[in-house]
Amino acid sequence: MSAGGFLLIVIAALLLFGPNKLPDLGRAVGRTFREFKEATRDIVDDQPEARRTETVPQPQVEGPKPDDRRLPE
Repeated sequence: MSAGGFLLIVIAALLLFGPNKLPDLGRAVGRTFREFKEATRDIVDDQPEARRTETVPQPQVEGPKPDDRRLPE
């Protein structure tokens, strides 16, 4: 966006809302952007937890014990 486009938007906002309402409008837009950033940050922080899988212990398969082995006769 060029400086001319930005200036045109500011003049249009000034004509539409007037000089008294413009600071309130700016504050409301700032608050909205801040809440949006916080919400997206929360979503991004929650994603690794959702991807994490619980580790389920696998049953251990035990082989024959040394005392149980017999030599062929």
